[in-house]
Amino acid sequence: MSGRPGRAESAGRAGLIAIGASVAGTFAVAVAGPSVMEPALPGRPGQPPWSFGLHPSPYLAVGLTAAALAAGTAGLILALRAVRGGWSVPARAVLVAGLLAAAALTLVPPFGSSDHLSYAAYGRMLVTGHNPYTTTPAQLAALGDPIARAVQDWARSPSVYGPLATAIQALAALAGGTSVRLTVFVLGLANLAAFAGTALLLHRMTRGNPQWQLRAALLWVANPLLLQVLVAGAHVDSQAVVFGVAAVAVMYEARAEVSATRAALAGALVGLGFAVKVTIALVGLGLALAVVLRARRQPRPLWRRQWPALAGLAAGFAVTAGAAAAIGGSAMLRQSAQASDMVSIGSPWRVIRTIIHLAVTGPAATDLVKAGAVALAVLLAVLLIRGLEPGSAGSRAAYPVVVFALVMAWLFAWPYVLPWYDALAWALLPLAPGGAAEVLGWILLARTAALGFGYLPARQADAALP
Repeated sequence: MSGRPGRAESAGRAGLIAIGASVAGTFAVAVAGPSVMEPALPGRPGQPPWSFGLHPSPYLAVGLTAAALAAGTAGLILALRAVRGGWSVPARAVLVAGLLAAAALTLVPPFGSSDHLSYAAYGRMLVTGHNPYTTTPAQLAALGDPIARAVQDWARSPSVYGPLATAIQALAALAGGTSVRLTVFVLGLANLAAFAGTALLLHRMTRGNPQWQLRAALLWVANPLLLQVLVAGAHVDSQAVVFGVAAVAVMYEARAEVSATRAALAGALVGLGFAVKVTIALVGLGLALAVVLRARRQPRPLWRRQWPALAGLAAGFAVTAGAAAAIGGSAMLRQSAQASDMVSIGSPWRVIRTIIHLAVTGPAATDLVKAGAVALAVLLAVLLIRGLEPGSAGSRAAYPVVVFALVMAWLFAWPYVLPWYDALAWALLPLAPGGAAEVLGWILLARTAALGFGYLPARQADAALP
C-alpha cells in the first residue's frame, strides 16, 4: 500500500517533465523559423512574432515536431494516471505554467498549417471593401494585395467562418496594415485571450475540488497536444470554444432551477460561438437536451417549469445567431453548407466515398456520405448519452455531460476531421464525471495524438517532404 503513492508521485513528476519537454520542442520548431512545418511570414524586420530564421531541414522540423507530440502524449498519460492514483500538485501552478507556455508560443510564428494566412486575408478583405464570403484570397492577390499574396493552401476558398471571427480578423488587419507578420501576431493574441478565458472558466467551474481543478488544468491549458495543434497552430477554434464553454458555465453555475434569463444568456453565448464557427450550435442543442433530461427525473408539476429555460435558450440563440446570419448573409450560409460536403484524408469516410463512387457518379456519393454521417452521429449521441448521463441526469453536471456526448458523437461521425477540431471536446471533458467519461478521455487522447501525427505537416503548398 505504501508503494502506490510513491509510484503515483514518480509518474506525476515524469509526466510534468515530459510535458515540459514537449512544449520546449514545440517552441523550438516555431522559433527556428520558416520550414516545411512553418510558412514564411512577410513583414518588416523586428516585428512580432519573432524567430531566428534558421530554415531547419524537413527532417529536423518534422522529426522535432513528432518527438514533441510523442513526449506530450506520454507525459499527459503519466500525469493523468498519477492524478487518478492520488498524486497532486497545486492546480493554480499548473494553470499559470500552461498560460505562460501558451503566451510563449504566441510570441513565435505559428506552424503546423497555413490557416492563419487565410485568416489574415479574410480580415484584409473586409477592411479593403471586399466580401470575404464571395471573394477568394487569389482574387484579392490578383489586385496586388500583399496580405492575400501570402495565402497558400486555401487561396481559392472564401471564408467559412462567422462574422464575429471575420470582425476579429478585420481588427487584426487594421493593426497589421500590409504586414502579414504583424497581422498574424494580433490574431494570435486574440486566440491566446480566448484560450486563457477557457482555462479560467474551467478553473472556476471545478473550484472546491482540487483534484478536478488539477485535472482540468492538465486537460486544457497545460495539455501539450492542444498547445501544439491549437495554440502553436494559431487556429480560430479557440475563439469559438470559449463561447461554448461560457454558455455551459452559465447553466452549470445555476445551483437549482435555471431561470429564463440565465438560459437566454447561455443561448446568446452559443450564438456568439456560432458567429465564429457554426458547429458551436451543438452546444446549444446539448444544453436544451440536458434541460429535457433533467426534467424527466422530476415530478410532472416541475416539468412545466422547464419551458421558460428552453424558451430562454432558444431566444438567446436566435438573437445572436440570427444577427450573425443576417450580417453574413446567404453567402456565408452557402459557404458553410459547401464546407460540410468536404471529406478529409484523415476520415474513414474517405474510403467509403471512394467505394460509393464505383457505383454512382456526381454529387450522389457525397450526399450518401453526409446522410450516413448524420445517422452515425445520432446513433453515437444516443449511446454516449445513455452511457454518460444516468449518474448526472438530475444534477447540474448533466449540462456539460450531454454537450460532451454530442460533441464526441460529432467528432467521430463527421467526414471532415482535423486535430484542432478536438478542442471543444477537450474543454468539456474536465466537467464530465464518472468512469465512462474517463474512458472516453483516453479515446479522445488517442484520437488527437493520431491525427496530430497524421497531419504532419497539415500543409500542401511549399511543404514537400523528402
